[in-house]
Amino acid sequence: MRASNQEKNSYVRRQILHTLLEMMREQEFQDIVISRLTARAGVGRASFYRNFTGKEDVLRQEADRLAREWQQQYDRQAHAAPSEVLVSLLDFYKAHSAFYLALYRAGLSEIVLGTLLEQAEVSPDLPNAVAYLRASVAYMIFGWVVEWMKRGMPESGTELAKMIADAQAR
Repeated sequence: MRASNQEKNSYVRRQILHTLLEMMREQEFQDIVISRLTARAGVGRASFYRNFTGKEDVLRQEADRLAREWQQQYDRQAHAAPSEVLVSLLDFYKAHSAFYLALYRAGLSEIVLGTLLEQAEVSPDLPNAVAYLRASVAYMIFGWVVEWMKRGMPESGTELAKMIADAQAR
């Protein structure tokens, strides 16, 4: 039985992502060349460009996929307090810290900001006050996450949220 185009594209995406992350552990992101990436992944350059616009796009698509995965997990759970959103998100980041730390080390942490702004649903059609408030929350969380990544993400999301709450109480 032959694989469908969707199955082939899924395979290519997984191979490229896995290989890119592996190569990022070995060398600087800017030094990774698409031809070497595709050769090492065992896929053709045409397959790469059918799925991605460049190396950054590979990482952006994975960050978007992870953001959707977190949102789906969060939506399936019963929540008592709005503060649980932050704890859940930070715990999810911690569970996928290898990916997020790879973004940080490559100087691509703005990809995380993009997913946070999307999750906050900041858009031009919002009233200005609502857009500013949502954006400020997204940027504040981004600031925390970047500093956390800079320090190697040693705490769990739950521990980090508690530290933040304790610091705000002072």
